[in-house]
Amino acid sequence: MSSRRFFLQSSLLALGVLPFSLPAHPFPSPPQRIKRGEMIYRRLGRTGFYVSEISLGSSPLPEWGLFREIIDRGVNYIDSSHTYQGGNAERQIGRLCRQVGRDKIYVATKFHLRDHDTISSIIRTVEGSLRRLQSDYIDVLMIHGVSKASQLTDDRVLEAFARLKKAGKYRYRGISCHQNHLEVMAQAIKCDLYDVIQIGYNVYDLQKGEKPIRTYSDYLGTSGLKPLLRQAARQGIGLVAMKTLKVGGRRQDLTAFRSESSSIYQAMLKWVLANPSISTVVTEMLTYQQMEEDLAVVGQTLTKAERKSLYRLVACTGHLTCRLCGTCEKACPQSIPLPTIFRYLHYFEGQGKESLAREGWASLNPTRWACLNCGECERNCPYHLPVRQFYRRAQILLS
Repeated sequence: MSSRRFFLQSSLLALGVLPFSLPAHPFPSPPQRIKRGEMIYRRLGRTGFYVSEISLGSSPLPEWGLFREIIDRGVNYIDSSHTYQGGNAERQIGRLCRQVGRDKIYVATKFHLRDHDTISSIIRTVEGSLRRLQSDYIDVLMIHGVSKASQLTDDRVLEAFARLKKAGKYRYRGISCHQNHLEVMAQAIKCDLYDVIQIGYNVYDLQKGEKPIRTYSDYLGTSGLKPLLRQAARQGIGLVAMKTLKVGGRRQDLTAFRSESSSIYQAMLKWVLANPSISTVVTEMLTYQQMEEDLAVVGQTLTKAERKSLYRLVACTGHLTCRLCGTCEKACPQSIPLPTIFRYLHYFEGQGKESLAREGWASLNPTRWACLNCGECERNCPYHLPVRQFYRRAQILLS
């Protein structure tokens, strides 16, 4: 044994923090997965948190009894925001933490970055979240809905994070990203300022060349997201997947795509969890049926039959599914925020969140745009979607 190793072992033994013999490798890498009861927990990057493979979204939260049962079943990561349910989501999470213990739950919540925000307004928003959570700290504090790479290094954000960290108000920082995924994620990896990235990732991000693809020919092209996920994971950035059960964004009757004894939603969750870079999937579980359906995939692998069903699903529905890549907005001469509009349309049509969708639409002040009907959005859409048709439907339904 080297003198350095002997000194280290002797010192730590004196402190009572080591067993009597060291393993062959005194500093083994921490496991990526552990099992407790019926739940599998994955390491959330460099945070060191072990989070349940299935985690809970809170826009909205389920009713209280179901909420408690989901936690009792081993879910230990809850995603929230200061805007969810007008702040009531954070209040309910605070109530939960009081009952089960703050140290039993990892809470992620978010603040928005708007043009008029200042360092002080960001800090006030976070302090409001802490009051509603009745907690001294937030486990993962995120910027909500980053759509531009420049937001990641915005001076207001970095200074607010610095002051909040100094005050002990959060443990790790992160971002969520609904659109323009490639640009935002590439910059997040490059700047390496964020410990967690929550990103929209689902079966519609199938890659060119994935095998076996027999049901359609190169329909999706290459999203480019998977290499970034691998790079982020190698860098120790924890990855949280959201919008995984997106079928035009909604749960619906997809019996035709059922395989064996599993539903297509279970296959979609398994497909995402099959990516070892992903730590957890955020889903909304609003009924006992949804809870049983989602938690049943924990520790399960995707079968060949399920994979084939997923390929059929994408082939049949992909031509009407927006991936929120942001290409149409960049091509639009009026800079109409089309991906954001389509996300609100999805809330309205697919999730039944009509009030939220209309409020979001109104906040965009849509009367300031005048679509030229030039078709640049559709000519540049990599998935050949009827973008103008989507936009007209949003104008009708959300106004």
